Amino acid sequence: MRNKLKRELTEFKVLLKCIPATVVTLFVVSVITMNLLANKTLYQSEILALDGGILISWLSFMCMDIITKHFGSKASNTISLLAAAINLLTCVIFIIASAIPSNAGDFSAFDGIFGGTWFILTASTIAFLSSAVINNTLNSLIGRLFRSNPDGKTAYAMRTYISTFIGQFLDNFIFSVIVFVFCAPVFWNGFHWTYLQCATCALTGAAAELIMEIAFSPIGYKITKKWRRENIGRKYLDLIGKED
Repeated sequence: MRNKLKRELTEFKVLLKCIPATVVTLFVVSVITMNLLANKTLYQSEILALDGGILISWLSFMCMDIITKHFGSKASNTISLLAAAINLLTCVIFIIASAIPSNAGDFSAFDGIFGGTWFILTASTIAFLSSAVINNTLNSLIGRLFRSNPDGKTAYAMRTYISTFIGQFLDNFIFSVIVFVFCAPVFWNGFHWTYLQCATCALTGAAAELIMEIAFSPIGYKITKKWRRENIGRKYLDLIGKED
């Protein structure tokens, strides 16, 4: 067990040194921003509801797809855990800052946004980690089906489009159910979504985010080609025995 833990720690340290900082930074920032935007409902009808998280969540999934393609699903899951941990730390700092009284003015709006609520933080963390593992695993499995040309545009498109749509749907649905079905009626004076609204929100959000993924996937594909051409992360790939 100790040797396994030491190996995992070694892999983690090497991985952090190998993944380009820009991708990791964009990933972490998108996760934090998504958590904040999810506090606002952008649209609600009898059968449809959308929260602000859909505006940025596509970036999180694109970063995961890029990392999965080059470094593998385990590496992407590891970075997802790191992003979730940083998000939790950021939320704690926000909560502390909002709880500190100030006589310099009325900061109720600031406190309401950044103070957050425990169930939104819990729901976003559960939904994000669950969907991340599913997205990364599906991405990797689909990629194995393209044995003749695993690095081609078609292979990249199929593995990212399918995994993103399913992962996004589950992310949106799990978050919506926890927050708006179970918690909101208790803590937000009866405000709630129905299961149908959660499902249609998840489906509509996944479709919208898939469109964004399709629009920006050429960038992701070029990044993976550049990483492969420049032999990025060779030390980590050799460590885990993965052929780039």
